[in-house]
Amino acid sequence: MKVAFATQDMKRVDAHFGWARHIAIYELEPDGHRLLEAVEFDGDLREDGNEDKLAPKIEAIKDCAILYVAAIGGSGAARVVANNIHPMKVTQPEPIEDLLERLRAVLNGTPPPWLRKAMAKGAPRILDFED
Repeated sequence: MKVAFATQDMKRVDAHFGWARHIAIYELEPDGHRLLEAVEFDGDLREDGNEDKLAPKIEAIKDCAILYVAAIGGSGAARVVANNIHPMKVTQPEPIEDLLERLRAVLNGTPPPWLRKAMAKGAPRILDFED
């Protein structure tokens, strides 16, 4: 399962989705995780009502099941959810490694229904064809 993190320093979830300089994308598996990609955004990322700056971020995370953020605006959240990505807000900056380990522990236990649904994103679908 792919998980995205809005970050300024590549170590912690410490960024508003729209203002994030980086989106770190990890592959989370039952026995660990690995960084797949670090997408960097430049230019003026401040809050300015310009919704166009969200499009490249949505494109970068489109294959992710979960997005961790420090904050996210209403329209950004709606666009994330419309792409079947579950936004998760942290109340204070948290290390990405800690969040990955906690999420992995939940996945290896009994994940709640929303997380089981998120886990299915990107998994191969088995089609039943009738002759």
